[in-house]
Amino acid sequence: MAVSIDPTARVADGARLADGVEIGPFCMVGPNVEIGAGTRLISHVNVTGHTVLGERNTVYPFASLGTPPQSVKYGGGPTRLVVGSDNDIREGVTMNTGTEGDHGITRVGNGCFFMVGSHVGHDCTVGDHVTFANNAVLGGHVQVGNNVVFGGQAAVRQFVRIGDGAMITGLSGVRADVIPFGLVHGHFAEVVGLNVVGMRRRGLSKADIHKVHRGFEALFFGPGTFRERLEAVAADLGDDPLIGQIVAFIRGGSRPLTMGAKRGAQRAEP
Repeated sequence: MAVSIDPTARVADGARLADGVEIGPFCMVGPNVEIGAGTRLISHVNVTGHTVLGERNTVYPFASLGTPPQSVKYGGGPTRLVVGSDNDIREGVTMNTGTEGDHGITRVGNGCFFMVGSHVGHDCTVGDHVTFANNAVLGGHVQVGNNVVFGGQAAVRQFVRIGDGAMITGLSGVRADVIPFGLVHGHFAEVVGLNVVGMRRRGLSKADIHKVHRGFEALFFGPGTFRERLEAVAADLGDDPLIGQIVAFIRGGSRPLTMGAKRGAQRAEP
């Protein structure tokens, strides 16, 4: 299929466009941009910097991809944004390139859905099949696993890790790492349970979900210190792949962990 470029669009010399790319009205494509087959820029889209867009992405009006990182430490180097394939990038979405102080790359996976006004900050890594509801935003250096869902206006602090299959509810402010399959809620976010709906959608059985729930309860609400509970869960249930994934995620972190919401505080009798 031939490349289609609207007469009002501006595509710089040096940009590489694969077969079937569509560049709509008033789009701007920079000289260091590579766009894969079947990707569509609907209209008024800005793709700049050292940016790679994979195949079959659809980018809606006023999205801005590959702009310099919003970081006072950025020195103007040729850092990159790499976006996979089959992503739906809606109106006003912004994604920045990386910084020289990290690996210099912001990465987005495949099959993601970025709703209006969502933002991926510099040096972030976003997995596959991640959903950002309207105005959900990531600070710099955030790592997001696969099949994660962010509710509207959720915000994630820089350097935080979000495990596979987690759900961040709308208006939540995430300040610390979130375990795989965790359900996080609140202005100062806490883990309030498991993303059971997401687990079911991934095809996990009732037995699998019950086992993860058992491990979750023991980990966050059992007796002893958190470190003691972690070692106990690892010993008792760590052979299960899903529990093992949670344990490995926690052990692999060097920053604080989002903890469980307090339960069962008894009200004083009048």
